[in-house]
Amino acid sequence: MKTLLKAVRCLACGHEMEPDPYITSCPECGGGWMDAVYDLAALPADWPALVKERPATLWRYRELLPFPADFRVFTLGEGWTPLTRAVGLERELKHDGIWIKDERQQPTGSFKDRQATFAVSALYDQGIAEVVMASTGNAATAYAAYTVRAGIKLWVFLSSSVPVEKMRELALYGVEVIKVSGTYDQAKQVAADFAARHQLPVERGAKAIPCKESMKTIAFEIVEQLGWRAPDWYLQAVSGGIGPLGVLKGFTDLYEAGIIDRIPKIGVVQTAGCSPMVQAWEKNLDAAIPVQPDSLITVLATGAPGMAYKILKRAADKYGGAMVSVSDGEAFRAMRWVARTEGLSMEPAASVAFAGLEKMLARGHIQAGECVVVNCSGHTFTAEKHALEDRYLLHLKTPLSPAAGAIPKEGLTAALEQLDEQITSLVIIDDNPHDSRLIRRLLQSYKNYRVFQAYNGADGLALVRQRQPDLVLLDLTLPEMDGFTILSTLKSDERTKDIPVVIISAKSLTLQEEAYLHRYTDSVWQKGGFSTRELAQHLTEVLGDQPAELAQLLSKTPVEEPAEAFGAGGYKHILVIEDNVWEARLMGRLFASQPRFAVTEVYSANDAWAAIKKNPPALMVLDLILPDITGLEFLENLQSQPAGADLPILVVTGKELTIAEKKFLSAQVDSVWPKSTLDRAALLAYVEDLLLE
Repeated sequence: MKTLLKAVRCLACGHEMEPDPYITSCPECGGGWMDAVYDLAALPADWPALVKERPATLWRYRELLPFPADFRVFTLGEGWTPLTRAVGLERELKHDGIWIKDERQQPTGSFKDRQATFAVSALYDQGIAEVVMASTGNAATAYAAYTVRAGIKLWVFLSSSVPVEKMRELALYGVEVIKVSGTYDQAKQVAADFAARHQLPVERGAKAIPCKESMKTIAFEIVEQLGWRAPDWYLQAVSGGIGPLGVLKGFTDLYEAGIIDRIPKIGVVQTAGCSPMVQAWEKNLDAAIPVQPDSLITVLATGAPGMAYKILKRAADKYGGAMVSVSDGEAFRAMRWVARTEGLSMEPAASVAFAGLEKMLARGHIQAGECVVVNCSGHTFTAEKHALEDRYLLHLKTPLSPAAGAIPKEGLTAALEQLDEQITSLVIIDDNPHDSRLIRRLLQSYKNYRVFQAYNGADGLALVRQRQPDLVLLDLTLPEMDGFTILSTLKSDERTKDIPVVIISAKSLTLQEEAYLHRYTDSVWQKGGFSTRELAQHLTEVLGDQPAELAQLLSKTPVEEPAEAFGAGGYKHILVIEDNVWEARLMGRLFASQPRFAVTEVYSANDAWAAIKKNPPALMVLDLILPDITGLEFLENLQSQPAGADLPILVVTGKELTIAEKKFLSAQVDSVWPKSTLDRAALLAYVEDLLLE
């Protein structure tokens, strides 16, 4: 299996060089983006038949890979992942010919294992014993596994927004992990500076021939698994773009070799909070303008795609294709939707592609009858709180017998009764988080019902279809889709038409609207016109509690919320005082992800005093290292002012505290959070409980 690599071409100027896959720059123009050129005319006519007889790994395509026959390969059994017909999605989307390339089956759970086996084997071949890389998570995990196997030391630079679960996974491999305050693109810059200082090579990603060529194997496998024919479309969620770049190259090689009859259209899907390619494509720009990432799906947070966009844009112009963006919420809905439709559990970054599939079909980019392959690029890791939350778990607490470890009968009965309550579920669709939270607390003060909340119509409909609740509580005034449209959709769907609906709204109704609602709902409640006790009694009756049991429940007399509390929830103002602009911005975005929070960021104590005077906060988040005075001095001054008397204060700091400082803070602030071990999800949950409960 001799490689047919015959040259290396500069993508910037077209200059061709010797067939060395490790060339990093063009001698003519200095460009750093390289492309491998093969002698495709020399490919055996019976190559598909030859490939079929080889082991089912990505290395079966060695003639069209850039390495010599005696090349030492470090492998964990990657490649030849399943291509599965998505019959459930076809039915849901009313489109035949949807296939899923299941890259979750790779050794570390993502398509990045293809890149890692090529890149790490190439590093070993060059005698490199230590390497630096920046990553948003998946690539780092893959490289960690393969560098350990090859005996190469790995330095990984991650942005601080990468979930702590991924950082812990990297630590398990024993690699050197450096968390950088800032974006992924900034982490890349810090990694490059570190490598230059220590004279170490940097992982080059899509610029390097081994990395991009690794992704060709996805295209090769798809074509072979489809019977040596090309699909019409290939869709993938995109960050930097190495996946679709390599896949495009693979399809192009097969087309020019005469093995397939066309080059498929590439569908690029990005998160709306980090979509420089989509924004440029929609404006028909030849170059993408870098953006500041603002997405919870940090794996896809590359704000500066560079040459990758130019290549994909040219392919879209020549062969067709499309670029779309989807919101984080759409991606999370798709994650649950595909899991419950196809039985495939995936991480949010992979679900972005499936949300994009739905959008491309809806917009008419993908035509009826076209064959579509979607890359399911990564498996579920410990689910982020913002994606699933604890509400999707049922907790069965059963006391064990000290003697035999068995569950006592009375304990089991009590536990099952609690489980029955949790099985009873409700969906609240209300764009006012205060009202939604008020209803949830009200109901759960009587029984341990499971309550799911949605703040817009699309999320609400998805929740109702997926959870099949015992009751829906619906507001009529919602963004994008009003309550009447939601109600009509629910009642026209066989899956949801029999679920009781109770309207709780502040909207003034016409006689015609009242008649419509009384026909299709169980009851209508006007916000501000009823007591919470009356509402609770009605809802528990709708949920099927027996009269005697209901009377016993109501005798508990929960705290009565005033009727006017509905619709009265205002924003809670949080003041973040942090001298590091990027850390302040990350902290601000964390709190701003909660619809009820408004955030002000300041970078000095002097600015903090001005902000407090202008708009007194409900909570202060304070770093102890400030440019004008220390955070401890600021706290001393604050406590002598009326504004600081009852103000909740959290300290988030990287400062090593003395015993005296810890004692001082324990008396002055609500809690202290060390930056070195900061769990952002836990911090947000703490603040929500502090301000919203």
